[in-house]
Amino acid sequence: MKKLLPLVLLFIGLGAGVGAGIFMRPERSEDLTSTTSPTQNASDLEEVEIGDHLSDAPDTVRNSNEYAKLNNQFVIPIIASDKVTALVVLALSIEVPEGKTDLVYLREPKLRDSFLQVLFDHANVGGFEGNFTDASALRKLRTALKEIAQRDLGKEIATDVLIIEIARQDY
Repeated sequence: MKKLLPLVLLFIGLGAGVGAGIFMRPERSEDLTSTTSPTQNASDLEEVEIGDHLSDAPDTVRNSNEYAKLNNQFVIPIIASDKVTALVVLALSIEVPEGKTDLVYLREPKLRDSFLQVLFDHANVGGFEGNFTDASALRKLRTALKEIAQRDLGKEIATDVLIIEIARQDY
C-alpha cells in the first residue's frame, strides 16, 4: 500500500494537469487561423519585398547604424580617505555607421585607455556619488565619452557612446 499511494497521487496530479490545460486552452478564431493550406505553392503567395517598405521608414532606420560593444566591462574604484569605498562597473557600446565595427575593435586598446581616463576623472570629481544615475549626470559622462571616442576614432566613425550597464557596489 505504501508504494501504491505515490503512484495514485502521481496519476491524479497528471490527470488534473491535463484537464486544466484543456480547459484553459484559448479559443480558436477564424481570423487567427491560416488561410493557406500547407500544400499551397510558394509561387501562389504574394511576394513582399523588404525594400518596398523602407521608403516609408524614417531616415534613422534607412541609415542604419551598428553598435560595437566593447569586450570587457570597465571597473572604476571610488576612493575616499585613501581607501576604496566602492566600485562602479560599466559596459559601453559605440554607435558606428554600418560596416565600421571592425575599426572599433582594431582600436579598442586605445579606446579603453582613453575611456578609463575619462571614467577615473569622473569618479575623482564625485560623478559617481549620490544619485549618479540621474539623467543630467549621465549626459555629462556620455558627452565626455563621446568626445574621446570621436577624437580616437574620428567624428564620422563614432556617432555616439551608449552606457549599456552601470552598477555600483559599496564596501
